[in-house]
Amino acid sequence: MADRRNRCNQVLLLAYQSFGLVFGDLSISPLYVYKCTFYGGLRHHQTEDTIFGAFSLIFWTITLLSLLKYMVFVLSADDNGEGGIFALYALLCRHARFSLLPNQQAADEEISTYYGSGDATRNLPSSAFKSLIERNKRSKTALLILVLVGTSMVITIGVLTPAISVSSSIDGLVAKTSLKHSTVVLIACALLVGLFVLQHRGTNKVAFLFAPIMILWLLSIATVGVYNIVTWNPSVYKALSPYYIYVFFRDTGIDGWLSLGGILLCITGTEAIFAELGQFTATSIRFAFCCVVYPCLVLQYMGQAAFLSKNFSALPTSFYDSIPDPFFWPVLMMAMLAAMVASQAVIFATFSIVKQCYALGCFPRVKIVHKPRWVLGQIYIPEINWVVMILTLTVTIFFQDTRHIAFAFGLACMTLAFVTTWLMPLIINFVWNRNIVFSVLFILFFGTIELIFFASALAKIPKGGWITLLLSLFFTCMTYVWHYGSRKKYLCDQHNKVPMKSILSLGPSLGIIKVPGMGLIYTELASGVPATFTHFLTNLPAFYQVVVFVCCKTVPIPYVPQKERYLIGRIGPKTYRMYRCIIRAGYKDVNKDGDDFEDELVMSIAEFIQLESEGYGGSNTDRSIDGRLAVVKASNKFGTRLSRSISEANIAGSSRSQTTVTNSKSPVLLRLRAEYEQELPRLSMRRMFQFRPMDTKFRQPQVKEELFDLVNAKDAEVAYIVGHGHVKAKRNSVFVKRLVVNVAYSFLRKNCRSPAVMLNIPHICLIKVGMNYYL
Repeated sequence: MADRRNRCNQVLLLAYQSFGLVFGDLSISPLYVYKCTFYGGLRHHQTEDTIFGAFSLIFWTITLLSLLKYMVFVLSADDNGEGGIFALYALLCRHARFSLLPNQQAADEEISTYYGSGDATRNLPSSAFKSLIERNKRSKTALLILVLVGTSMVITIGVLTPAISVSSSIDGLVAKTSLKHSTVVLIACALLVGLFVLQHRGTNKVAFLFAPIMILWLLSIATVGVYNIVTWNPSVYKALSPYYIYVFFRDTGIDGWLSLGGILLCITGTEAIFAELGQFTATSIRFAFCCVVYPCLVLQYMGQAAFLSKNFSALPTSFYDSIPDPFFWPVLMMAMLAAMVASQAVIFATFSIVKQCYALGCFPRVKIVHKPRWVLGQIYIPEINWVVMILTLTVTIFFQDTRHIAFAFGLACMTLAFVTTWLMPLIINFVWNRNIVFSVLFILFFGTIELIFFASALAKIPKGGWITLLLSLFFTCMTYVWHYGSRKKYLCDQHNKVPMKSILSLGPSLGIIKVPGMGLIYTELASGVPATFTHFLTNLPAFYQVVVFVCCKTVPIPYVPQKERYLIGRIGPKTYRMYRCIIRAGYKDVNKDGDDFEDELVMSIAEFIQLESEGYGGSNTDRSIDGRLAVVKASNKFGTRLSRSISEANIAGSSRSQTTVTNSKSPVLLRLRAEYEQELPRLSMRRMFQFRPMDTKFRQPQVKEELFDLVNAKDAEVAYIVGHGHVKAKRNSVFVKRLVVNVAYSFLRKNCRSPAVMLNIPHICLIKVGMNYYL
């Protein structure tokens, strides 16, 4: 009984918090739906039946698409609790071989969160349809482009939502005051600039206000709706019958079909509900939507319809004109606050989708900022923030009329919903393992409805929808070009990697002079020796005594448990002192500032050396031409026999002290864990951490010798070797490929963040190796 009560309290708490991050965009749509619906030819059909028919369309659109499609079906297609367009794509890549990047490994499937708990589909035989897509590269490319189109629509929505939300919220100033429209636009621009400028400070200090603001807003518009129903036309409840939809199209004809471009605005923001699922639970979101959001929106739309049925002249400013005079200014202030909250949530969603897109190799390198004091999962991307701000201000100033922005906004939202509708049948068939009949029924029912709305939205292209096409085309081309170039570069690296036979023929010294220290060679290859290594030795035949090939890769799951991130292996015999470290992360994992990467790496290699000597590889192994790769878990029963000493020294060298410290953070690395901080100008103190093998008997004497070599190399110097490539298309390539590689992809590479910045590599320890790639 107590557990049940705790679960109920948890659901209620998450439902309360969800109002500030999930429902903002959907909740402010009453500001502009009727205004955009009765635009164009529909202005000549000002009858009560037309108003009732418009409301009936709004009611059934919210019911079928927001309530039935998303609350019942789409929210169930979560990826370990995460939602969004990339969550669906990651699910498909895990349950079928749809990914175009050839860096998958068998060990990735052994991650505890890879398939999820209770997944019974991994051992089922593949269907003929599934095998057809897996074998056909064009089908996988088409699926990726479909996902990238959806991603571009999310970014476009991130541009348009602040513009339409803030502009619509202060339109009431034109209706009730003598301010000119140009003045209102300037006020909107000032609010938008302030919104984007404050993004880098995070929302942790004001996030607790988001939920109360949205709840008050929803209750306010519901109360106004009830007032209008009782005051103007109580019989408006009859419009809940779909019969009025028939009457609407019978009386309005083609004008009624064109008005669907305004009707669909009532569901804008529904996709954000699914995208922000990871912050909450499906149960809490369903509870909040069904018990509060849905009834409040229905009452508001019904109230506006009741008001308009007796006041046809108020159509251009229907929302604010329907508010009783004593409550106008409080509702206006609430609208402005709700618009800011909704815009903040959409900007955060834009950062999140860009981060996921980058993690899966579909976006140029950008700086991702996450501070410990921020709320869980919150990130900030400076480049995206300023680009979106400039585009938002441009749209706001250029269009002036909020209806044109709304039509562009509606086209973006409907396209995104349409992409989700096409992905869901694949989820039903390949992930849920349902009969293909259910997939066909899903797309026939929801796809037909959305196709009608989508066709009407396309008719609004001359009236503002063209900006959606322009922005989405730009972002789709950019993401696909980056993915194409990155994939070709990876294949080139894989083709030019050094054969193991040539490495083994060099002997333990590799034919070079060994110098004290540890060389970390960053490569995208998950197996083999990259050409960067031999290219370095060709120009300078000397290298560090310990060599570690580091590969940072993203696995198509939201998060990789910390204890399963490091996949360690050996390259060549033990005397070579060459290791491979594959660091796996999920597409929503964020590297926190202050992570002690070097120490974690040394601990993982030391743990691997011990496990190897004890003959334990565990079940999480992956055999390759390099040898065995093993996951070093924190729960292993063996602890590495290393102790550590810490010497703290003033930079000026005035005082030194040395103490021996033990670590109790984890049972496995009880005497291994150490901290290491780079010398930074802003610090007045520095810590110099040293590892040393303990006086413990090993079964094999060479194990202690190898640990000594590892420790000495770490203490001597750690250098980061990163490839600095120049990419060009082959001379015999077709014109389109030369244009994509030599112009578009090269331009993106030159103007994005460097790999060293993305990997947080200290500049003083960085060595760049130039390489020419001919794709």
